[in-house]
Amino acid sequence: ARGGGGAMESAAKGGYVLANLAEVVERVLGFLPTKALLRAACVCRLWRECARRTLRTRQRIAWVSALEPGPAENHALVRALAHELEKVHVLPQTVLYIADAETFSGHEECHEQKKARKRNSKETALALEKLLPKRCQVLGLVTPGIVVTPMGSSSNQPQEIEEGEAGFALLFPKIDGVKIHTFHFSKDTKNRVFDESKFAEAGLKNNPDLRVVLLFGYNSWKTGATRFLHQIVNPLNEKSIILAGGQVESFTSLTSENDHAQPGDACGVVGLAFSGPQIQSATVLLDQDVADERTAEAAMQRLKAANIPEHNTIGFMFACVGRGYRHYKTKRNMEADAFRKFFPNVPLFGFFGHGEIGCDRIVTGNFVLRECNDIKDDLLHGYTTVMTLIHLGSTK
Repeated sequence: ARGGGGAMESAAKGGYVLANLAEVVERVLGFLPTKALLRAACVCRLWRECARRTLRTRQRIAWVSALEPGPAENHALVRALAHELEKVHVLPQTVLYIADAETFSGHEECHEQKKARKRNSKETALALEKLLPKRCQVLGLVTPGIVVTPMGSSSNQPQEIEEGEAGFALLFPKIDGVKIHTFHFSKDTKNRVFDESKFAEAGLKNNPDLRVVLLFGYNSWKTGATRFLHQIVNPLNEKSIILAGGQVESFTSLTSENDHAQPGDACGVVGLAFSGPQIQSATVLLDQDVADERTAEAAMQRLKAANIPEHNTIGFMFACVGRGYRHYKTKRNMEADAFRKFFPNVPLFGFFGHGEIGCDRIVTGNFVLRECNDIKDDLLHGYTTVMTLIHLGSTK
C-alpha cells in the first residue's frame, strides 16, 4: 500500500510541476513538432503561453520534398506534405510550393480501374492548401522540371529532376525582422498602361527595406506577355534589389487572393517579395557559354565571392528547359553539383522553365558584382540559369 502511495505522491508532484513551472513545461514542449504543440496549447493557460513562446523561437525555414512517385492517386507532394507536416517544428506563415507540370495536372495510371485518369490541377492545389494553416500565404507553381534538396539535412545533395513526378514546399515561419508578401499582377486587356500604384500595395514601391523579389511569369506565349513582363520588371530593376525567377507553366495557388488558377486567356506575374534590413542576397547568371564543369564552377565562385552568410540561407536555381543534361552533353545534375561544391550547407530549390529573370548582382549594401554604371541590367533571358542566395538573418 505504501508503494502505491509513493507512486501517487510522485504523480501528484509531477502534476504540480507540469501545471505550475513554466520553465519545465517549456522545456518539455520544446521537443514536440508544431501540430502536437498546438494540441498541447489547448490544455491550460500556462501550456498555451509556453507553446506560444516556443513557437516564436522556431524561425528556421523547413521544407518538404517529393522525389518518388507512389501508387496513390494524389500527387507525390500532397502525400509527402500530409505525412511530414506532422513532424515539422515550424508554423508556416508563407509557403512556396513547386511541382512538375507533367504529373501535377497530366495523365496518370489508375491501377484499380486499369485506365488513365487525368489529374485536375485545381483539385490537387486545393488538397495541398487544405493541409496548411488557414491564415498561411500560399503560392503554388507548376513547371516543366524541378530542382529540389531531399529532406533531412540542408547539406543533402540537390537533385535536378527534368522528367518524372517531383515537387517541394518551402515553409517560411514568422521571422523577426523579415516580411514576406505574395503578389499577383495580371495583364489588363483594356488598359495598355500598367497602374504602378499596384506596386505600392504589394510592398514593391516606397519600401526601403525591400531586398529580394522572386518573379514568375505565366502564359508567356500569349500576345503581349513579354511587354507586360517588362512593365513589371523595369521599375524594379534597381541595384539595391535582387530580382530572380522565370517563366512557369502556370500558377495553381495564390491563397492571399483566394485565387486558385488564372483565367485561361490571361497572362501575368506572381511572386514573393522579401523585406527586412537583415536580409542579404546575391545572384549570378550562367549564360549559354557556361557549358562544362569548369565554367559552371567559375560562376559559383562569383556567387561565393559575395560572402553571403550560409547559415539560415536558401539557394534558388531557375534554369531553362534547354539546359540540364542536354546542354551539358548528357552529364546530369551539373549545376546543382557545382552549387553544392561551393555551398555545402545551403539547400537548393528551383525549376526548369521557359525563360529566366536575373543578372549578376549582390545586395549587402549597395555593392554590385558587376561594375556599377547607369545602364540598367538586362533581366530577361533564355537558355540561361539564374543562381540566387537569400540569407534571412541570424537565428536565435
